[in-house]
Amino acid sequence: MTTTDARPATRTLERLDPATGRPGRDVVCADADQVGAAVHAARDAFAGWRATSPAERAGLLREAATAVRAQADELGDLLCSTTGRLRGEARESAAVAADLLDEAAVAGLGRAGRVLAGAPAAMDVVRREPRGVVAVVTPWNDPYPAAAGLIAAALVTGNTVVHKPSERSDVPGVRLAGLVARALPAGVLEVVSGDAATGEALVAHDDVALVAHVGSSAAGRRIAAAVGQRGARALLENGGKDPLVVDAGVDPARAAEQIATGAFANAGQLCTAVERVYVVEEVADAVVAELARRAEELVVGDPADPATTTGPLVDADQLAVVAAHVSGAVEAGAQVVTGGHRLDRPGSFYAPTVLDRCPDDVPLLREETFGPVAPVVRVADFDEALRRASASAYGLAATVLTPRLDHALHAADVLEVGTVKVNAVFGGAPGGSADPRRASGGGAGFGPDLLDEMTVRKAVHLEGL
Repeated sequence: MTTTDARPATRTLERLDPATGRPGRDVVCADADQVGAAVHAARDAFAGWRATSPAERAGLLREAATAVRAQADELGDLLCSTTGRLRGEARESAAVAADLLDEAAVAGLGRAGRVLAGAPAAMDVVRREPRGVVAVVTPWNDPYPAAAGLIAAALVTGNTVVHKPSERSDVPGVRLAGLVARALPAGVLEVVSGDAATGEALVAHDDVALVAHVGSSAAGRRIAAAVGQRGARALLENGGKDPLVVDAGVDPARAAEQIATGAFANAGQLCTAVERVYVVEEVADAVVAELARRAEELVVGDPADPATTTGPLVDADQLAVVAAHVSGAVEAGAQVVTGGHRLDRPGSFYAPTVLDRCPDDVPLLREETFGPVAPVVRVADFDEALRRASASAYGLAATVLTPRLDHALHAADVLEVGTVKVNAVFGGAPGGSADPRRASGGGAGFGPDLLDEMTVRKAVHLEGL
């Protein structure tokens, strides 16, 4: 594996420790020539990797999973110090990455294609073949599972990969890729470091057949335009503005627990974080009061401290977005129940915040916030909650809390999102697949259908042999 760290610096990005505000590790950005060298190495390795048997590819992925699992604590500590993810959660995230490598090694053995019912003297098959060089571009907020899932799916199906982790989590991303690459032949997995300019050079390269991207919707739109110009494929899981609906008859304590979990986990910096809350008026007072109590009980502090339950935002830029969204909502009439301000301490800390009676036409309810904020909108009934939850440019996921089966089934039918969760904000069985909608992207980003996204179909007709 080639990394940009060993090459002469062209540009560097200064990164700060989000918990202290002190200088962290700078990122050395690859230029277009360095990106091209990584793509060419992956392209040159493709023929040999494609010819490697699926069982051998799977075995090498299992070796990589073992290596990642053995270093899960180190990887977690790197993520904690780089992005402010709680240390325990960060270590668990690294272990999940190892699990995804193992999962792909098993799932990848069973998706070779299908035999068709053709003429008796002929054979017709549909083969699934690797696409070639896959660019995997991943975010900072939960980088290990995002990278491991996409990289493993690409590799097990016979593709080679060039990976660009987010510049906000570059050190953890390079370390994870290095552990995986050690188990593989040279060139099969390359990694480049850098910012948007580096990413643009990668996704625009003519030898990249597929770009698999998890990240912002703005970046996803640029990627879709770049690859569309040359007939390549884009697989996009982008931003979300996920709603949570609280129906009448739901226990307020249970509702508040689910909202708090979804809105405050990782300081709200998850793709499927709860960013909008629609509560039926009948239970709204009790839900808001209990939610505020839970927010005030959170321990905000050093992410490496086991007593901490909420860490910092990733950097000052993200802090500014959160502060602007909250202040804009308050100016428009939202009521601060608790929080609503930056904490007076070093680092990028924002108080866990609950806002009540939020108006619809503010960025806090329209744009991705990515912060520890639970904005509550009161509605008359369940149907109004669904209508307003659906009124979004995004379509990643949604959660519905209800005691009624008919309401649960109706919500699953009408909510235009990739994933509908009923009575649990997080969770789901392994092997599921979902397609985000609208600004949230398109194409299956996980599960067995992800393997199909990494391949192309070819029909073969054999006769007269």
